[in-house]
Amino acid sequence: MIPLNDFRRQWEDTGEAVLKAVSAVGEKGWYILGEQVAAFETALARAWGVKHAVGVASGMDALEISLKALGCGRGDKVLTTPLSAFATTLAIVKTGAAPVFTDTDEHGLIDLEQCRETLARRRDIRFLAPVHLYGHALDMRTLGALCEAHGCLLVEDCAQSILASFRGVPTGTAGNMAATSFYPTKNLGAMGDGGAILTNSGEYAEAARALRDYGQSAKYRHDRIGYNSRLDELQAAILHRAYLPKLAGWTQRRRQVARKYLDGIRHPGVHPMGAPDGSDSVWHLFPVRVEAGRKADFVSHLRACGIATGEHYPFLIPDQKGMDGTGYEVTGDCAAARAIARSEVSLPIHPYLLDEEVERVIEACNLWAS
Repeated sequence: MIPLNDFRRQWEDTGEAVLKAVSAVGEKGWYILGEQVAAFETALARAWGVKHAVGVASGMDALEISLKALGCGRGDKVLTTPLSAFATTLAIVKTGAAPVFTDTDEHGLIDLEQCRETLARRRDIRFLAPVHLYGHALDMRTLGALCEAHGCLLVEDCAQSILASFRGVPTGTAGNMAATSFYPTKNLGAMGDGGAILTNSGEYAEAARALRDYGQSAKYRHDRIGYNSRLDELQAAILHRAYLPKLAGWTQRRRQVARKYLDGIRHPGVHPMGAPDGSDSVWHLFPVRVEAGRKADFVSHLRACGIATGEHYPFLIPDQKGMDGTGYEVTGDCAAARAIARSEVSLPIHPYLLDEEVERVIEACNLWAS
């Protein structure tokens, strides 16, 4: 079976470096918020092109803490996407704020023109939390100008978009703060959970560091109600020493695989979603669309060919039962997002795919009896 991700091959490639990183932590004997976290934060900020990175326990915590650092809380409204992992919205809800969902474009990214229209008539929306979905980048200049024009504070969900950019502008740099995830399947994934906050503001970085550690501004000085959300030394060491040096090469390989798919899949019923014009995608996922009524048959066909698939994401967030009582709103019918949810299938894409495996996936797609 060709898997969506291949951690065994990753271990063969990185295992020695991982063990050295773990040994370095054990030899030091410091396990929480020590030298490894600080060194990784510095390296991550440099790689991302921002001034500050703050390691936390998960990508969702990175979103929630970012919103809290910006003052988001009960009674606030946050404009966001209905098509994402549930964590994006859960972070909003946990601050006490209410999400306001608007539709996506054909690529699954929040529709910035609809955002503009919503913000023009809704003065009560103070925050915007878009997602750079699938590894694609939103139009960064348009995003930043939109928030500036309407006085919105911006937290970008970059869990899938590390190293992605739009016409040279990296994701995570359009506004106030950004959040990323180190969940193992991410382009830069840990051997466990983890996340980070990115910002060019020293003030916001200081607030995030306090919030991740019980709200402490100094030992035993609690100036605010915070969290227990700290990236631990082991994960930081592994990310910094074993994985971050590989990230550029991993990203290049993802782009190579995506190009092979885009060039090779020629079935009239299998439609690669592609990246928006101007987006230098990092291809966290490779989504294709098939007729909604045939999706199960397509997935079954690929499985019979020894190819794993995924769905990202089959249910819109506002349709989830867990949203009952959260005070969420939906602008419009979210028709584009619903169409994607019904028809999307994710093909295997990761840095350790062999060329012959890529060709097998392409062949299986093209041989599907539709």
